[in-house]
Amino acid sequence: MYIFKNYILYLFEPFMEHDDHTDEEIHQILTLKKVAVIGMSKNPSKAAHYVPKYLIDNGFDIIPVNPTTNKILDKTCYDSISEIDEEIEIIDIFRPSEQVLQFVKEAIQKKPKVIWLQEGIHNFEAEELARKEGIMVVFNRCMLAEHKRLY
Repeated sequence: MYIFKNYILYLFEPFMEHDDHTDEEIHQILTLKKVAVIGMSKNPSKAAHYVPKYLIDNGFDIIPVNPTTNKILDKTCYDSISEIDEEIEIIDIFRPSEQVLQFVKEAIQKKPKVIWLQEGIHNFEAEELARKEGIMVVFNRCMLAEHKRLY
C-alpha cells in the first residue's frame, strides 16, 4: 500500500498545492544558515543526502537528524531534534507527509524561524500548528531548487 500511495503522490505532485511565499520571502529565508535536516540520508542517490550536501557546499551549517547512523557527511547525526543543544533557524523535513506532525510538534520546542517541508511533502495540520506558534512554514518546495533558482 505504501508504494502505491507514494506512486500516486508522485503522479499528482505537479498538481499539489504550493505555499504562497514570494521569491523575495524565499530569498530572505535562504539567508538563514543553521539548518537541522530531519531524515537526512547516508545514501548519496537520495534527495535527503544530495540536497543537504549542496546546502553545505553553499555555506549552510547542516545538522543531520537520523536515528539510524552516527555521522553523515562527516557531521554528527542526532537521533531527534530535542537532542540538539544549539539554536536552529530552519528545520528541513525529508519524511513522508503523514509523519510530519510528530516532527513539527517536537520542532516547535526548538523555536526555529522556519519549518521547511521538501518537495512532495504537505501536512495541513502540522503546518497550521507551526504557524500558530509563529513559525513560518514552506511546503512542497526543494531548498536546493529554490537556492539555485534565486542565487
